[in-house]
Amino acid sequence: MQNEQQRLPAALASVAFCDAVIVVDGGSTDRTVEVARSAGATVIENPWPGYAAQRNVALDAATTAWVLEIDADERISPRLRESIEALLGDPPPGVDMAVFALRNRFLGGQLGPSAKYPAYRARLFRREAYRHDETRAVHEGLEPRGRPAILEGDLAHELAATPREALVDMWRYARLESGHVAAPSSPLPYVKGMLLRPAAKLVYRTFLDGGWRDGWRGLLKIALDVSSDALVWALVLVGGSRRAAAAEQFDAEQGDARQRDAEPRSAEHFGRRRIGPVKVVAVAGNGGPTATAARWLGELRAHGADVALISAESADGSDLPRQQLRRLGPLALIRALETEMQVRPIGAVVPVGMRARVILRLLPGSLRPEIAGLSPSTDPGELEEALRSSG
Repeated sequence: MQNEQQRLPAALASVAFCDAVIVVDGGSTDRTVEVARSAGATVIENPWPGYAAQRNVALDAATTAWVLEIDADERISPRLRESIEALLGDPPPGVDMAVFALRNRFLGGQLGPSAKYPAYRARLFRREAYRHDETRAVHEGLEPRGRPAILEGDLAHELAATPREALVDMWRYARLESGHVAAPSSPLPYVKGMLLRPAAKLVYRTFLDGGWRDGWRGLLKIALDVSSDALVWALVLVGGSRRAAAAEQFDAEQGDARQRDAEPRSAEHFGRRRIGPVKVVAVAGNGGPTATAARWLGELRAHGADVALISAESADGSDLPRQQLRRLGPLALIRALETEMQVRPIGAVVPVGMRARVILRLLPGSLRPEIAGLSPSTDPGELEEALRSSG
């Protein structure tokens, strides 16, 4: 955190219910440190080492069993505070993390589908169970090792208050992410990265996700997101001394040089990772398929898998995590699967019943990952081997 004297007071007020508040400052030149101390926070002044490393500095200074992380431009809503206090008052057995919805505010208005709301974030966790990956400049957030608790209430986030701030954020994010992408040897990845994928994402986010319902703010947010994706590949294409010089200048301003040098490069954007047991989501049609899916998921869970059920019918007597849809259709299933992806990355989506198989085939491949040999007809004795081979 740096130079947040304007937004910090509201953030601190929203976490005043916590046992202790720690603020890590990366070298502010305004009144940020003074504001934090006057609010009763413990302030640690640490030259900016990168997002993940700075968060770990705060973790190292914490002494409580559970940690709640927020940024200066975020606020814990009253309903979320109630949910947090209820969870910490009686934590469920085996749960070491909780997720909650991120509600973005953009240019003076709240965003819904255009910003993937509820866009769950993992910000509440047992201190000794997790640590941020310091090899990442972006996507440094924590991934649950198992099914997290899902809390009610929003984490309010001031995404950008002005057009200039929105453009600066887009540029900085693209610069950081481009550092993770290895320059390909053929032109095809550039065509996909700068043209095809942004175009597909624009259509998908606007119409299938329903981003148009957020009006001009939503359309602008989507346009900035797809432009950022294209910019990442444009920066990779520039390459050579121009890219290196630009990176050095940016690092001098932001302090991310050490972190960037440690990061691996890949041929794709640097996305989420799966840790812990594999997550299997079953999609079931009405009647017998739902009962079959519930029994099968129970077997998977007994073999160590993280499971969830999506159907348009209740699974009576089942304690499985589930989403009950009004009707099993493509759009409803897309939203349900995206929600499950936000809660925890999915290892496999398995249809149960003819209707589920047909509908699932209509969805983008990214929403229906598979594990070879894993289906409701898999012999129970072979389940563990199938799950192990997916790791």
